[in-house]
Amino acid sequence: MDEETKKLLVENNEMLKKLVFYQKWNQIYRICYWAIIILSALGAFYFLAPLMSNLVNVYTGGVGTSSIGEIGKNLGDKTQMQDLIKSLNSN
Repeated sequence: MDEETKKLLVENNEMLKKLVFYQKWNQIYRICYWAIIILSALGAFYFLAPLMSNLVNVYTGGVGTSSIGEIGKNLGDKTQMQDLIKSLNSN
């Protein structure tokens, strides 16, 4: 093997080693990048979940299944219903 070919092989080997090194670091950076994105999304969900539940309660008026049953019991009194209808008709 002549000197010129040997020199080219050594340079090529050095470039390949650098390429492998940068590929490994690129993979580590990519893992860290996605870990930061996923963890920040989970953290945001963890901290915003109570606020969102309060917002849903405000939007729905705080009506749950238990309060609907209580409304049905209160509406069972016909005299109150008739008074309510009369007061609405008078307006």
